[in-house]
Amino acid sequence: MPLLYVLDLAGVAVFAVSGALAAGHAGLDWLGVLVIASVTAVGGGTLRDLLLGRHPVFWIHDTRYVYVILASAVFTIAWVHLMPLPEHALAVADALGLGLFAITGAQVAEERRLPAPIVMLVGTMTGAAGGLLRDVFTARIPLLLSSGIYGSAAIAGIAAYLLLQGVGTPRRWAFLAGAGLIVALRLGGIYGGWHLPVLRLPA
Repeated sequence: MPLLYVLDLAGVAVFAVSGALAAGHAGLDWLGVLVIASVTAVGGGTLRDLLLGRHPVFWIHDTRYVYVILASAVFTIAWVHLMPLPEHALAVADALGLGLFAITGAQVAEERRLPAPIVMLVGTMTGAAGGLLRDVFTARIPLLLSSGIYGSAAIAGIAAYLLLQGVGTPRRWAFLAGAGLIVALRLGGIYGGWHLPVLRLPA
């Protein structure tokens, strides 16, 4: 099974967990949990495929993604009923999903031989769009806009991935380094309060 495919499945699973957790915080029923988990898991990849003209989109072409979403949502429901929810569980799951999806999205764009700025843009949108939809649907201020380093983490990680490949690093290791950087920067935003400079204008 190709590594890119496995990592794409992993990104779907992690984002489905984050969607299920957000639905739980919003007090939705089990159907609502499944809907939000699905939207979160496939939102970014669907946008990626539509922008790149990949038809049918990935989760329609391959129903394994749907089964992964169902399993992840059921696992999350069982987990929160059996064990206490770890602190920052939603934000950490989101950070992992961001790291995986941003780089896999960049790889899909890269395979189309698109310029590096477009690869970075597509990867960032792939990583961020599902979480943005999740937060909008559960009436939360989107993490993309509200909590430290987010989109900038995706941009930095994708840039690192491309640069490492440019100097001869094998693609697998470049992937791991880029995704790891995204997760590390995002967790720094969560736990360390890291953020970009803020533009403040008088009211």
